[in-house]
Amino acid sequence: MPLTLASLAQHSTLKLTVRAGEDRLDAPVRWAHASELADPVPYMEGGELLLITALTLDAEDPAAMRRYVERLAAAGVVGLGFGVGVHYEEIPAALLGAARRAGMPLLEVPRRTPFLAISKAVSAAVAADQYRAVTAGFAAQRELTRQALGAGPEGVLAALAAQVDGWAALYDASGAVVAAAPEWAGRRAARLTPDVRRLRERPAPASAMVAGGGDPGTGGEGGPADRVELHALGTARKARAALAVGTAAAPGTAERYAVHSAVALLTLITERSRSLQAAEQRIGGAVLRMLLAGEPDHARAVAGSLYGDLLDAPFRLIVAETAPGSRAHPPAAGRDPLGTLAETVESAAVRAGEPVLVVPEGERLVLLAADGGTAVAACVEHAAALEAARAAPEPAPAGDEESLVIGLSGPSGPIAASAAYKQAEQALSVARRRGRVWVEHEHLASGSVLPLLADDAVRAFADGLLRALREHDATGRGDLVASLRAWLSRHGQWDAAAADLGVHRHTLRYRMRRVEEILGRSLDDPDVRMELWLALKATTTD
Repeated sequence: MPLTLASLAQHSTLKLTVRAGEDRLDAPVRWAHASELADPVPYMEGGELLLITALTLDAEDPAAMRRYVERLAAAGVVGLGFGVGVHYEEIPAALLGAARRAGMPLLEVPRRTPFLAISKAVSAAVAADQYRAVTAGFAAQRELTRQALGAGPEGVLAALAAQVDGWAALYDASGAVVAAAPEWAGRRAARLTPDVRRLRERPAPASAMVAGGGDPGTGGEGGPADRVELHALGTARKARAALAVGTAAAPGTAERYAVHSAVALLTLITERSRSLQAAEQRIGGAVLRMLLAGEPDHARAVAGSLYGDLLDAPFRLIVAETAPGSRAHPPAAGRDPLGTLAETVESAAVRAGEPVLVVPEGERLVLLAADGGTAVAACVEHAAALEAARAAPEPAPAGDEESLVIGLSGPSGPIAASAAYKQAEQALSVARRRGRVWVEHEHLASGSVLPLLADDAVRAFADGLLRALREHDATGRGDLVASLRAWLSRHGQWDAAAADLGVHRHTLRYRMRRVEEILGRSLDDPDVRMELWLALKATTTD
């Protein structure tokens, strides 16, 4: 416990007597300082017991003493010690009255007690308190280390929560709560996810103070922790995780030691996990290459139990890239679209206890995840959010949504992994051409081919192919383009096409001969008819 005015007043050898401010004796004393200056405030830091004999003070002037005491109180001085028997045989009434009006504790120091004795007593008590705090901090550090080696992050959080008499929570890279202690703290910690995500935008190491609020569901356990510290975890520029510590008041020295130790230990655990993850990704790369090479048995042998039954169950392949334009103009500092996608999918998979294979390949990311599982859903949700941000009337500043392109394969198995990879690449290519964040291969197969004609190269081909016919029609010498469209739509049936146009079939036959003459191509060729039909559709597709 820190030294207080009450403990000083009860010190058996100092013989101090309380003359004013009896209700404020619980104030902690940081130091004892003797000063006879008329205005010692510039030299005060707050928390001092000021020792005086009124050598230079007009101690019998009520107005002067009122101003003097008020200035001391405003500067954070916690009490006055007045030495009697030096200049005054007793405390002047003006000073005593001013202290009582301001609620300033006033201690009478007898003649036989030197100020030095009080300073030594305060110094010894402060040193003892600091020693207790450091000792408690080291004990907390040992306990946290023991928990880290034995119980992992959960043990560290439990020990930290007990040490600070509050709660603690660990977040993953996406801002989701990984673990919390005590158990009831999970709900409270989950409300801070937006704050954790904002903290990750800052270079590590970083910390922030937020208001945690109360939680009616706690039943009073741990007290109303309304002060929360957030600490980024990681040695890289971008934080890999975050720690939240909730307390009812500012932590003391011992509690601060515990928090710093927890930050260091959880950072080591996180970085060790990242190293293991990097090794796992190298294994995953080898497994993926074997699957794509048509060697599922070798892939299973290398993977062992690392991915559970992922390689046997129906899965999907996901291929993601940064858009070509974003490679020349990288995203804003701290943004890594592929890294964010990988973290989002991996975090969702970990929370669901679901295996996922993640393989970074330079500017490309390949994911293999269970069909219908949490990881695929997290990927689709992430992509949909980015697409919605891009389509917003007032889009957010340039970021992931402007540089990420994702293609999803249909459900597949280990034998058809190569075909699934091609599906994902095809979907990726379509997404890039359409300016979309993501495209699913199954949607391409179930939709129409007409949206694919919106490509600029297709439009240019169509305009070039039909230009001569349009120029002919512009002279008013016939309606060849409309006639060609009607004839093709009726599969070359003269009577039906002529009826659609409201002309005689001989007129339509004449127009089709003119089309062949102008284009220099025969309409008997099915490839020519196909090209002309696609050209007509491309020039009318939005």
